[in-house]
Amino acid sequence: MLRNILFSTIFFSGIFVISIIFLPTLLMPRSVVLSGGKLMGYWTGFCLKIILSVKIKILGEENIITNEKFFIAASHQSMFETFYLQTIFNSPVFILKKELLFIPIFGWYLKKIGSISIKRNKITKENLEFFYDIKNVINKTQRPLIIFPQGTRVKPDERPPFKKGAGRIFEELKISCQPVAINSGYVWPKKGSKMSKKTITISILPKITPGIEKSEFVKYLEEKIYNELNNIN
Repeated sequence: MLRNILFSTIFFSGIFVISIIFLPTLLMPRSVVLSGGKLMGYWTGFCLKIILSVKIKILGEENIITNEKFFIAASHQSMFETFYLQTIFNSPVFILKKELLFIPIFGWYLKKIGSISIKRNKITKENLEFFYDIKNVINKTQRPLIIFPQGTRVKPDERPPFKKGAGRIFEELKISCQPVAINSGYVWPKKGSKMSKKTITISILPKITPGIEKSEFVKYLEEKIYNELNNIN
């Protein structure tokens, strides 16, 4: 319990301090702001290692896609991956709930770094243009898009079917997909206490290239990520 309190206090205090220090960068080029996000990722790893004695193991780094546009499809069990994956990949473009953009300071950063927002469970003009926005952003940047095809954070042993939107993105973008399996929920669950002296494994799987039908892609992606989660858990 004490470690949990200590971790939360130090971790979120650090995130707040980084946010304040980087406030002037909101008036600077986007690349400068993105370095703040990467710093938050390193801070996340540092706090886990020093305070909770958690090891972070990365498998399959040789599979990381280079020299072509791609998007990342990652399992989602924790807040961990939203921070730490920024240290592995080139400042991913996030898809997020529109409400997050209205949070003071934090929302300003999300807008500045070019995050793509959506109103969940609502049919709006903005949502109907959602996939157009994604294509437009990806065509203008070398940063990869990141999606969480489970739709939300889940427990480590849960295996919900992947959302169909992952297939639509694959179909619309016509670029390779980088599957990533992460078992972070065993250390940093959505609810409850964090665990110490454990290992978070990030497994970067071989790319899935364009050319298969979207429903087949979703099924294949789900199978690959869940099989890998079973292996690394």
